[in-house]
Amino acid sequence: MPFEWFVALRYMRDARGQTTLVLAAVAVGVAVIVFLSALIGGLQTSLIDKTLGSQPHITLRAPREAARPLVEPRAGVAIAREVAETSQRLRSIDQWPMVVASAEAVSGVTAVSPSITGAGFAVRADARSAIVVRGVEPARFLAIIDVRKRLVAGRFEVDGGGVVIGSKLAADLGAGVGDKLRLSSTEGGDDVVTVRGVFSLGIEAIDGAWVLTSLRHAQALYGLPGGVTTIEVKVADVFTAERIAGELRARTGLRADSWMTINAELLAGLSAQSSSKLMIQFFVIVAVALGIASVLIVSVVQKAREIGILRAVGTPARRVSRIFLIQGGVLGVAGSVVGSGLGAALAKLFEHLTRDATGAPRFPVQLEPSLFALAAAIATGVGLIAAVLPARRAARLDPATAIRNG
Repeated sequence: MPFEWFVALRYMRDARGQTTLVLAAVAVGVAVIVFLSALIGGLQTSLIDKTLGSQPHITLRAPREAARPLVEPRAGVAIAREVAETSQRLRSIDQWPMVVASAEAVSGVTAVSPSITGAGFAVRADARSAIVVRGVEPARFLAIIDVRKRLVAGRFEVDGGGVVIGSKLAADLGAGVGDKLRLSSTEGGDDVVTVRGVFSLGIEAIDGAWVLTSLRHAQALYGLPGGVTTIEVKVADVFTAERIAGELRARTGLRADSWMTINAELLAGLSAQSSSKLMIQFFVIVAVALGIASVLIVSVVQKAREIGILRAVGTPARRVSRIFLIQGGVLGVAGSVVGSGLGAALAKLFEHLTRDATGAPRFPVQLEPSLFALAAAIATGVGLIAAVLPARRAARLDPATAIRNG
């Protein structure tokens, strides 16, 4: 065993009480970091899944139609005029297959789905409800929003005059699987369809309005043969949506709205959660660092005579300082192992104890290898940094003074 390791472990064994207390402090600090990080990470993932699981991360649309002045300005002539907003009509995206291919080529994009989105009415007997018709290509749409997992009745079939509707809309119309509905679009289209499935996304505005049909059927309803009105995009990392939206905007010249601008309040809440996690980690790290540093400084004072003897017999200052750096590192590594296990156990216990009536956890936790690696790196780094000051103090001790006063 190297000399520095032998002396460092000997010092730690001789002061078992101090070593145990510091080890416990590091373990508790790491456990707090693991527990809170797992809890906040799980809450963020659950919130993102529930909120963004029913909508695309980025939506591409044709640019808004702007009013053009009837009179062009001329030099030396002042013109007073008022420009009113132009009413927006349902328009197809020009050369949308090329736009889809261009979006799929962007790094970070995982799925792209062209669709037609338009308003209309659904009628069954005496019931009449305002609806949002979504004309989709099934395979592409399910890669964005997997409605199959949210079906409460029937199957996801939108071909051959079949539609899938929201659960609240089905209740309002008194319709079930196999029933007929008459759809009327705002563009004058009209058709009778069959309900093939009923879904529930848990969002009243969607469950009470959406009617999913095939893209070809929606093109006929809205008089847009071969056209689409929106292109929906899903990205791998939801927090890169705005950056990717900017890239798509520059590539295509279309309006690109990301969830980060549409759901600004959700983004603010997620940012606040991340900030609170970082603040808690910072104060825990400071507390652990002060604990390790204070104990090692006391150890330097207690072992001053022995350190003086080591220096007197020719031990270099760098080897003496390395003894205390090893102690800090060992305390950090050992504390991270114990603390990671303790934090994971507490997180799983908390998740098990806080379940709702359905058995699902109210506070899901997210335990990943990267979390334990981060906690170990933080604890080890803090241990080494906290040992720097005691190590320098030990290296600077004057041998004669230390032996005489020790």
